[in-house]
Amino acid sequence: MGRVIEGRPLVAGEAAGEVLATDEPLSFWGGYDPGTGEFIDRRHPLSGQMGAGKVLVIPSTRGSSTTSAVLLEAIRAETAPAAILTAGADTFLALASIVADEMYRRPLPIIALSESDFATIRTGDSVRVEADGRILVEPRR
Repeated sequence: MGRVIEGRPLVAGEAAGEVLATDEPLSFWGGYDPGTGEFIDRRHPLSGQMGAGKVLVIPSTRGSSTTSAVLLEAIRAETAPAAILTAGADTFLALASIVADEMYRRPLPIIALSESDFATIRTGDSVRVEADGRILVEPRR
């Protein structure tokens, strides 16, 4: 049976998809290929996996503001995750989504979760993100 998590929308929006989760922070600069949607940082646990269309669950980003530029390009190229859930506010992710909404009319939902809720979402779960920050989670079977 599914459960509901109350998140805080940093950028509101609706999305649904399969979860791809990690407990390691991610740098999109050098870590994500915006042309393909593949995680390319060979030292990261998500290396070689595809993020396009998934609901990405990461604790935070790592690195500089170039994360915003890479994510913005992925949104433009339609190779970005469907939504990103984080263990707290992440301004680099929010900035990319806000700019994508202004430039392309394609906001990417960015939802901040409590640490305890963040820890309950697993790769393979199916989630639906609501505009108010509610997340409906169906555990993988």
